[in-house]
Amino acid sequence: MAPRTDRLKKLLVLQEQLKELHETRHAGFLAAAASARRDAEEIARHADGETSLSGLFPDVYARGVTDARAAESRSLAQAASEARRVAMATARTNMVARAWRTEERAEERAREEVESIEQASRTDLGRPK
Repeated sequence: MAPRTDRLKKLLVLQEQLKELHETRHAGFLAAAASARRDAEEIARHADGETSLSGLFPDVYARGVTDARAAESRSLAQAASEARRVAMATARTNMVARAWRTEERAEERAREEVESIEQASRTDLGRPK
């Protein structure tokens, strides 16, 4: 491979890794949001239970539900931001992949031209004049 093709290939690998990182972070934020939602639902369910101390400490339960819902909102906002980063990384990866494939094809055509010229010159040398 030529230096340009090598650089494009390395850049493509790096872009794919970056895209995977953003996808992983996006999934993590979605999981955190789901966990916060479950926590809020569980706190609310315990507050309604017979053995609950919510009658004695209603502010603690209300704050727990509020904090869990706020954490869910933050995680969803971070997930949305990460989804945009995934989209941008995907677009960059596709652009680099196209450039790399184009460069590969150009190198292949150049190699084929050199081979055909060499073959033609060998054929011409073998003919009597």
